[in-house]
Amino acid sequence: MAKPTSTFKCTECGWQTLKWAGRCGECQQWGTVVDVSVETGIVQRVTPASLSADRSARPITEITEADVAHWPTGIDEFDRVLGGGIVPGAAILLSGEPGVGKSTLLLEVAAKAALAKSRVLYVSAEESVNQVKLRARRTGALSDNLFLAAETDLGVVLGQIDSVQPQLLIVDSVQTVSSPLSDGIAGQPSQVREVAQTLIRVAKERGLPVLLVGHVTKDGSIAGPRLLEHLVDVVCQFEGDRHTSLRFVRALKNRFGPTDEVGCFEMTGDGIAEVPDPSSLFLSRGAAVSGTCVTVSMEGKRAIPVEIQALVLETPMPNPRRVTNGVDSSRVAMLLAVLSQRAGIKLHDKDVYVSTVGGVKLTEPGADLAIAIAIASAASDYPVPHDFAAFGEISLAGEVRPVAAAKQRLGEARRLGYQTIVDASVGSIREALTSARNAAGSAFDKELDRAF
Repeated sequence: MAKPTSTFKCTECGWQTLKWAGRCGECQQWGTVVDVSVETGIVQRVTPASLSADRSARPITEITEADVAHWPTGIDEFDRVLGGGIVPGAAILLSGEPGVGKSTLLLEVAAKAALAKSRVLYVSAEESVNQVKLRARRTGALSDNLFLAAETDLGVVLGQIDSVQPQLLIVDSVQTVSSPLSDGIAGQPSQVREVAQTLIRVAKERGLPVLLVGHVTKDGSIAGPRLLEHLVDVVCQFEGDRHTSLRFVRALKNRFGPTDEVGCFEMTGDGIAEVPDPSSLFLSRGAAVSGTCVTVSMEGKRAIPVEIQALVLETPMPNPRRVTNGVDSSRVAMLLAVLSQRAGIKLHDKDVYVSTVGGVKLTEPGADLAIAIAIASAASDYPVPHDFAAFGEISLAGEVRPVAAAKQRLGEARRLGYQTIVDASVGSIREALTSARNAAGSAFDKELDRAF
């Protein structure tokens, strides 16, 4: 008889240890190490399986492009992110915070596919069919080819697939479906793994594309085992603020297309609408005031102008405030130090507020130059013209460094009518501020003039 041995294994990454630990030594997750019993001394062998004609390996030259062709969903912004559409047999995972609009987007995808004479099965494990029907009526997503099912049991879901024979399957969400072959309640790592593996296996065997909705944790990562992201073919993240109507869909992983594309949407009372040209969403339309400057940001392969606003106030407090919204606070602190040391603009006794327009978040260093000019404009209380734009990275030495896709940014700025565009060609932050001063038609205040 083989001697049973206690071995502890992490349900997230598969790390094994002979002693129990509260935290996994590989993925550093808490509470994922469980006891699994193994038997030693037994050697198991896998016998070769007999292959049918349709499962035999074929030369790659015999595979036609029709076997891997993209199927357009009818939503251009979503197709942009997917690389042209949905590939038959692909498993696509869409994650996002609660209430951001994941179900609304997928219901729109289901409606477009159903109107194209494709049978679509929408499995809702969180809402009843009546609730889904109410949303579909509000968004105009009613079709006889769209089948609804409210199921949480994986066996019943597979039975629905056999009954409907759909060309597209949507499961909302993968964390709420459970399998009787795995222990634990729905949402646990073992359950999510079993459900995902079964649905993906069905997708590959039948050439059935599957769209899965995934929950996220408090830190924004996808809930469940990390294996889930490795199993699927495409991982899309749905981003957006509940207080704004703008939504972004980004591809974090894509086996069939690029991962640097971004789709823009807007939540309306009638559902979700595409925004093919979001250039005007992040610009204010009022008169020119001090403390504003436009930059051209890259969202994937798309150049988008974004207005940055700054406010500088005198403060009697010994520790002035530094408040940011939509930009990196540590990067703003670095730019304040560069403006003080390299441009002579003293801000150590002033409160500084920096924000973007429209709720967009800028993480790339290409917005450094516009942030610095907006702060200098606010400190001088002199407005920068509306036809002025700037983009470039600022180093600690005060140099303006070039950024990626400079030609595309420049072309988009010119297309939108910006007459004065400042980039890395100016060389230094002082020259950039001089260009902003000349574009304004007058010098900044005396404090800024002393820096030149």
